[in-house]
Amino acid sequence: MKIACIGTGFVGVVTTAVLAKLGHEVVGLDISEDRIESLKNGEVPFFEPGLSELLVQTQSDGNLTFTTDYKQAITDADIVMIMVGTPSASDGQADLKYVMVSAESAAPHLQDGVIVIIKSTVPPGTNQLVRDHISPLTKVSFDIASVPEFLREGTAVEDTLHPDRVLIGSDNPDTIKILTNLHQPLTKNIIVMQAESAQMAKYAANVYLAMRITFANQMADLCEQNGADVEEVLSGIGADSRIGSHYWYPGLGYGGSCFPKDVKEIAAYARSIGESESIFIAVDSLNEARIPRLMKRYQDYVDGFENKKVAVLGLSFKKDTNDTRVSPALKVIPWLIEHGASVTATDPQAINEIKSLLPSEVRYVDDPYTACTGTNIVMLLVEWDEYQKLDLAKIASTMQEPKVFIDTRNQYSPRDVVAAGLLYQGVGR
Repeated sequence: MKIACIGTGFVGVVTTAVLAKLGHEVVGLDISEDRIESLKNGEVPFFEPGLSELLVQTQSDGNLTFTTDYKQAITDADIVMIMVGTPSASDGQADLKYVMVSAESAAPHLQDGVIVIIKSTVPPGTNQLVRDHISPLTKVSFDIASVPEFLREGTAVEDTLHPDRVLIGSDNPDTIKILTNLHQPLTKNIIVMQAESAQMAKYAANVYLAMRITFANQMADLCEQNGADVEEVLSGIGADSRIGSHYWYPGLGYGGSCFPKDVKEIAAYARSIGESESIFIAVDSLNEARIPRLMKRYQDYVDGFENKKVAVLGLSFKKDTNDTRVSPALKVIPWLIEHGASVTATDPQAINEIKSLLPSEVRYVDDPYTACTGTNIVMLLVEWDEYQKLDLAKIASTMQEPKVFIDTRNQYSPRDVVAAGLLYQGVGR
């Protein structure tokens, strides 16, 4: 099949490359000429393991091309996938302008019987809005389905090649058959439902995971007051098969491009239909307050950050990506500087991406040992593999008093840190 993919952001680039790997004729479409030229050269505009190699391979095989021309991309396409951003509007609800513009631009070039797939995260009812918007712009028959994405930055290629499930939102038997056949090489776990259900399921998945993080943080706050270790507590409840042991991340709260946006959007959606007392509003509020709350706690522990030298390890919002959207560093580092600290920062991938977003006083270095040399405090913000097996004794030997190790990801045993000659502060322990 010929598949046109509108949008070459994170989801778009990964999806185009994987579909091309399956042998389809895939065209990636974007209005940015610079972005398209980079992709043609196999250059990915973000760090994602294995993606650049896959781009080069599929283009070399002749299955993948990129263009800025809607007519070239859409004409004769059997499937058109819309994978553009849906940022939060001023009222918190999803802004659908990029979805609508993409559909409108594609409409004159649609062939009869084409399936338009909306992979962007959108609220229920969006499919009908798109249908009503473009129907006057084309004379051909078309169908619209929802197939939401569930990619994780850092493992996106693997998540697309081997998804744990695919949701197909459609009530059209022909569309369901075609989309089932399209996705069967990737997984047998294909779940068919109404489009509205698929759209809600995408929000529900992200919001639930954000809620687990928030729950872990709330438990950590209680543990801080009673001598319990939150990691032991979460291990204890995770052994319950009804709960599970995965996705417990006490720390500085959730970040990235999806969780903060999706929680705010579902909270706004709840308010718009009269559900003003929703749990989603509470989750959003607690996450917004998380970093200031912890930083005040750490400030009290080190007797103030004034004239202290702090090494910050990790600038992306999570490991294995250079994405700095809603990264903890964007709040932590300005807070430190505002309270009198001098900051040296490092990250394996995200230094260039974050420099323009942080105060000019920040010093950047390439490795954690250089970052820690001469500092009073080390703050581990991101659990990069490089930061999980640090020589703590070596770090301690290069630091100045009070020699504090603040482990916001609970990656180290407090006992091991203390044995290395450092004072330890984690989260909920």
